[in-house]
Amino acid sequence: MRSPRSMWSLETLGRERLSRHFWMREFLYSEIGNFHQIQNIPENPDLALERGRMLCSELLDPLQETFGRIFVRSGYRSPTLNQFGNENRLNCAANDYFLECHIWDLPDTPIAGASIVIPWFADQYAQGRDWRDLAWWLYDHIPFAEVWFFPKLCAFNISWRPEGPRRIDSYIAPRGLLHRPGDAPEDGRAQRYVDFPKFRGIPYPQ
Repeated sequence: MRSPRSMWSLETLGRERLSRHFWMREFLYSEIGNFHQIQNIPENPDLALERGRMLCSELLDPLQETFGRIFVRSGYRSPTLNQFGNENRLNCAANDYFLECHIWDLPDTPIAGASIVIPWFADQYAQGRDWRDLAWWLYDHIPFAEVWFFPKLCAFNISWRPEGPRRIDSYIAPRGLLHRPGDAPEDGRAQRYVDFPKFRGIPYPQ
């Protein structure tokens, strides 16, 4: 794909299908970019698409098929946009932070991630449900690399890597690691999510 330097090529990029349920366009929207008039366009569109397809097909599609429509709060960020957000304390990690997952086209960092909300669970979380119920469900069903939970709406960052540490952290109490990678997971954790919808992840042809 050519670099999207024209409106036509940017429109074409947005129409690229990443998976059964997702297109690139919804991952390009940025409040920071819109407000501060910074373009959010991949420097390497082909690499961003390649990694975005893995994120969506392996992680996000099964979530949507299980819980219904999920809300993408923040998807792709260009290195320029993300650096601006970090330097101005707009909730963006540094570009070289090893858990920064929104820059999908860094040549030497094979990662793609998004910040999402699952409305089905967010409604229950608002009534006091423990974030760890969803965290352990993710641990047992989704091949993520890292997950970070946030207090607002129980949103979480979820990332894909070719090989990931399977790490879950949270800013919601109890804060910190859900459990250390390599340690045995919580006994009886399946009881936390016994009322969840039946898992509907299906391996679709690429």
